[in-house]
Amino acid sequence: MTQKDKSQLDKFKEAARELEADDDEQHFKERLAKVVKHRPVEEKPE
Repeated sequence: MTQKDKSQLDKFKEAARELEADDDEQHFKERLAKVVKHRPVEEKPE
């Protein structure tokens, strides 16, 4: 099965396995930070 043929759920499960995901919230946040880069929203002055 190619990457295109996989469902979104299958892709998520594969990514979770690669990241060694578990139920620990802090561990999840640490692993997520390696994948997702979040830029804080800039507040506009009123």
